[in-house]
Amino acid sequence: MGKLQEIERQIIEGDVTSLQRTLEALLASTDFDLLYDTAGLLIDYGFLEEADRIYEVLLLHLPNEAQLKIDRAGILLELGQEDEALLLLTDISIEDEEYVQSLLALADYYQMTGMAEAALAKIQEAHKLAPHEPVVRFAYAELLLNAGKYGEAIQYYLELLEEVGQIGPIDLLSRVAEAYNAGAAYEEAIPYYERLLEKSPTPDIIFGAAFAYFQSGRPERTVPLLTDLLEMDPDYFSAYMLAGEALSSTGDDKGAYELFKRGIRRDEFDKALQLAAGKSALKIGLPEQAEVHLKEALVLDPEYVEALITLASLYNEEEKDEELLDLLSYQQATNEGIPLLNAFRAYSYERLEQYNDAYKAYRKAYAELQEEQEFLGKYANFLLEEGRREEAIVIVKKLVELNPDDANWRDFLETSIDEEV
Repeated sequence: MGKLQEIERQIIEGDVTSLQRTLEALLASTDFDLLYDTAGLLIDYGFLEEADRIYEVLLLHLPNEAQLKIDRAGILLELGQEDEALLLLTDISIEDEEYVQSLLALADYYQMTGMAEAALAKIQEAHKLAPHEPVVRFAYAELLLNAGKYGEAIQYYLELLEEVGQIGPIDLLSRVAEAYNAGAAYEEAIPYYERLLEKSPTPDIIFGAAFAYFQSGRPERTVPLLTDLLEMDPDYFSAYMLAGEALSSTGDDKGAYELFKRGIRRDEFDKALQLAAGKSALKIGLPEQAEVHLKEALVLDPEYVEALITLASLYNEEEKDEELLDLLSYQQATNEGIPLLNAFRAYSYERLEQYNDAYKAYRKAYAELQEEQEFLGKYANFLLEEGRREEAIVIVKKLVELNPDDANWRDFLETSIDEEV
């Protein structure tokens, strides 16, 4: 058995003691090829620190070997030692044949640390030096994709797809499809997803295809794909949301609700699923169940504004005024800035005959709801009931301006003008 096979056997069998002895003996040798191959094997099995130690020793013997610097830098980045990795990469000279490779590694480093402009500069330099190298063009496309420049990225991906078809383990069909999806060109993405579905229907490919179909207005194609996906991977949580939305778009709100509940059973801490379930429950006439889901969403995230508004709307519709005001009493300083919630406050206070509070809430809501006819109508009626006729006339003028065909308010306004005359 060769030394490399022996090391792999020790790794597989979990014989850590023997592995350490073997590595210590190997590190004392000058068999550089075996050391290098061993480092690669250790990386494959996740022994990054051990691999880094081998690279460190190799660099002591071969300090000018650029490939070793790149390899060790990659390991150091994985281990979170970015500064040491950067020193190694910047030590590689433009005269080294691995210089372009070091530029790609530096671009990865800068991208990982959020320095997008620096990453782009390194990729552009690499592209100038090796404009026809597929790996460089692919790296450039990846950076363009991350920067949201989907059209430019797609052009590179399409050229590479035609020329090489694949970069390492990455099928360029998937990159083209994903880039079209990311750029909202869903119809263009579908043919590539269809080829991928025939070739390698992984969970991510199935979901991407389902999303493209849904966004293209074909939910009937979406649901079967996601059904297959959830059978393949019941914990692919995004599929529950998309499948439920697709069912709802076909009018099957009951089916959507059941699917959302199924997703919640897999992950009860998904606030978005709780909200979706709550909305579906409302659509099919199950307000009590909706309330449970919406409350749960707010337990998971007390600042979940959409869930808060939906629950407040339910309480307002059912005239559960005490519950509504109690709900809105939490983090009041935050939700007082939401006009619709101030409107709900006003309606509740009015129903509870707390008219001063209702007036204050109406005034707050009016600042940003001046185009909402339903609100303006309620506000005008409230002002008239409170004897604030002059204020009411201002609101009624706005109502007539928004809807000149509303005979009731138009007649009221004309009568008011005649009385003033």
